[in-house]
Amino acid sequence: MRFFWIVTNRIVLILLILALEVVSVYSQELIFPIVDTGQEHCYGDGQSIPCPQAGEDYYGQDAQHQGNAFSYQDNGDGTVSDRVTGLMWVKARGEKMTWDDAVAGASACRVGGYSDWRMPTIKELYSLINFNGRSGRTAGDSLPYLDAAVFDFAYGEGGTGIGNRLIDCQDWSSTTYVSATMDGNPTAFGVNFADGRIKGYGKSSRRSNRKTSTHYVRYVRGNPSYGKNDLNDNGDGTVIDRATDLTWDQDDSGKGMDWKTALAWVAAKNDEKYKGHSDWRLPNAKEMQSLVDYNRSPDTTQSAAIDPLFRCTSITNEGGNVDFPFFWTSTTHLEGGAVYIAFGRALGFMQTPPDSGNYQLMDVHGAGAQRSDPKSGDPSLYPRGRGPQGDVIRIDNFVRCVRGGTDKVVSGQGPDRSARYEPRSAGNGEPSGLGANQGEGKSNTRQMGQGRHHPPAEAIQACSGHSEGDTVNFTTPRGDTLSCHCVEMNGVLFAKPDNGPSGP
Repeated sequence: MRFFWIVTNRIVLILLILALEVVSVYSQELIFPIVDTGQEHCYGDGQSIPCPQAGEDYYGQDAQHQGNAFSYQDNGDGTVSDRVTGLMWVKARGEKMTWDDAVAGASACRVGGYSDWRMPTIKELYSLINFNGRSGRTAGDSLPYLDAAVFDFAYGEGGTGIGNRLIDCQDWSSTTYVSATMDGNPTAFGVNFADGRIKGYGKSSRRSNRKTSTHYVRYVRGNPSYGKNDLNDNGDGTVIDRATDLTWDQDDSGKGMDWKTALAWVAAKNDEKYKGHSDWRLPNAKEMQSLVDYNRSPDTTQSAAIDPLFRCTSITNEGGNVDFPFFWTSTTHLEGGAVYIAFGRALGFMQTPPDSGNYQLMDVHGAGAQRSDPKSGDPSLYPRGRGPQGDVIRIDNFVRCVRGGTDKVVSGQGPDRSARYEPRSAGNGEPSGLGANQGEGKSNTRQMGQGRHHPPAEAIQACSGHSEGDTVNFTTPRGDTLSCHCVEMNGVLFAKPDNGPSGP
């Protein structure tokens, strides 16, 4: 009898340990949660359209997938907290300054009484972009790609002179380009919240007798892990980023295609249950940009700006050189075209010298830039590119599929993705649910939005093809099998141990 109780107790103990292991995995918070783009409507090649159904043209675009909605809190002390990312931002617009002065100014910043402000990385800064923005001819018919009800914002002065355009209101990031842009300019990436793009901006310019460039800066603090990938090879042709909970195709499409074809190409992959899954999608702009490795470039590493875990097809660019593709996203620029991310050189045709009529093809914005292309048409109609820097137009861009994360498929038009905004918080100015920092200069790497937890990929996969309430077996990362049933939370269906907790 004693032996029986000893064996029984050990079995109970083992099961308890396994259950705790599952709970522990479920309760891991993301260090790099992707904020949704805010795109609310569906689009064809041009104007908005009723959101298509499966099997119809343009199905699977940005507005048909819903992620983490914007959620800001004005702390009433000159700071704004982002509940999703765990980042706190300076609310004010500030003044234009050189990149060096912007870097130096972070340590002197005391907004809100904090002393641990820093220059944002390009991935931190891009988390703020809102693709409900649009770029018009005047401020009156434009809308910032930033929530101007929360953050102070100002357009450029307008006019016709260089440096005096409406869109000349770019923000610096701390992320420098490992190569150079234009004709050898040392470069830092920035976001233009007037036209919704990431570009590399020369710290100074040979084209203007080494005149030092000036842009805005908006300092940030908190969650120092934001924007840092945690990539793991799943061994099945996919790579999971545990920092974002996104699972990526290790391969790309191997060929370019227009935007409508790109959406259909992904839908066809789902029909064939590509690599064992039928929930692939064309990534939105922020998801695609999250994958850029800004430590790599064709000129410095002879590779695409992506981790070597991924295979990236090489191309011959417009100048006859080995390069890497632009990759489509599911996101539309409201003034026309669809967003792409350049994993190779962001080329453009520049007049050299200026106004000479002699065009030279060069890397004008850097690998890792975010620009846009027409969704269809003939690239040969743009022999000198488009825009003031002659951005190369390809139209037939590449595709890399993604699945997972906090994505929820939505039907119909205009899902509710409006920014949630509260005037101020109580207490010490830190948003609730973020794990407030105690004292100046201290940060909590586990700051996250609203206590959001995520089940492991194995738990989600166990319920693939099942319905809520179905009984399934779940294999833990250690290889142990537990009896579970499928439950749905936050749009995710996953396996929960029969005797486990009610949440993920």
